Amino acid sequence: MEDTRALFPISGDEAEAARTAPLADRLRPRTLDEIVGQDEVLGPGKPLRRLIERDQLPSMILWGPPGSGKTTLARVIAHHTRAHFLRFSAVLGTIKEIRQAMLVAEKRRRTQGRRTILFVDEVHHLNRAQQDAFLPFVERGDVVFIGATTENPSFQVIAPLLSRCHVFVLKPLSEDDVLVILRRALADERGLGHLRVEIEDALLRTIAAHAAGDARVALNVLELAVNSAERHPDGTLRVTEDLVREIVRRPLLFYDKSGEEHYNLISAFIKSVRHSDADAALYWLARMLEAGEDPLFIARRLVILASEDIGLADPQALVQAVAAMQAVHFVGLPEAKLALTQATLYLARAPKSNAVLRAYQAAESDARAHPREPVPLHLRNPVTALVRDLGYGAGYRYIHDYEPGAPEAEMACLPESLRGRKYFEEAPNAASK
Repeated sequence: MEDTRALFPISGDEAEAARTAPLADRLRPRTLDEIVGQDEVLGPGKPLRRLIERDQLPSMILWGPPGSGKTTLARVIAHHTRAHFLRFSAVLGTIKEIRQAMLVAEKRRRTQGRRTILFVDEVHHLNRAQQDAFLPFVERGDVVFIGATTENPSFQVIAPLLSRCHVFVLKPLSEDDVLVILRRALADERGLGHLRVEIEDALLRTIAAHAAGDARVALNVLELAVNSAERHPDGTLRVTEDLVREIVRRPLLFYDKSGEEHYNLISAFIKSVRHSDADAALYWLARMLEAGEDPLFIARRLVILASEDIGLADPQALVQAVAAMQAVHFVGLPEAKLALTQATLYLARAPKSNAVLRAYQAAESDARAHPREPVPLHLRNPVTALVRDLGYGAGYRYIHDYEPGAPEAEMACLPESLRGRKYFEEAPNAASK
């Protein structure tokens, strides 16, 4: 019999571990019916639920934000399946351990006809070599691979492994979902049901709102509040508003400056400014700044937008954006928030035109298609007698020697093959707000 204890350690006293485990861990659902939320993938009749109930799971990636139930779902699968279930840490595991576990799984399938389900938590932490090590065993069916990640698998999972997995998207829990979980925690003996806890429903809603869809955060706050509550003579633990407010005084902002949410928020911000929705733009700006985004990153994007989406429809837009960028450099946070707010409001309210962008794209296309067109002789600088004899500068018309609009001042400045090209065409401005 194979020994996987080194790879997947098991506590010697599981009862004691369960008793002292955090509330969020003690209260994990054990069945599909106990799972709150995620009806889009786990509701009655949904494909994933049927696959779990029939123990016919394919390899899959569970993608969702923290606290949405990815690890919980893996544990429920472990209870339902007749396959051998292994859990692997993407953070601590090595390639050697992966190959060891995969060879054991291959032998089990070949000699016992029994599948192995391998759950890899935080799969985005696996490097390419580690992910490659799984491939042949997943492809042959020796293991059913289940990876959980908070990051977009399109960016974090190698294409060969991703192509062999179904991706199921778990969404943040709703405030009502989190409220159900909190009430269950107060009633369930595995949770706080053995204690006499008094807490107003309004305070539970405050905790649910603070958690922003993360059940683990909500349960951690509730546990901390109960453990911190004053015990009354009758044994009641009364959780007060002041206590809850003290614990949740700073909103939890889900943000990862190197992950997908970074790109999602800046995309929402720029598109709101482009659409002249100043209020939405300010919301996304505040979301980024309060979560710790680099203000210079935001300023740079505003400078780009000023030319790309406004341009000559309002030349002051670029001035405002560059000024805001300089202000961020000069004063720093938190005062620089106001400079970014001013620039955001100006750009959102400005008339919109992408004529500058389209003009450059058209010129770029010709520059790439005609990279060796000679500069017309009359535009060349006649700096020596030799080149003057070759015709450099001949026929050049110095515009200041002519009256404005004089026909004799006309002069072609494009190469012969591109004469008549029009790259810049002022577009009608989109309405500003």
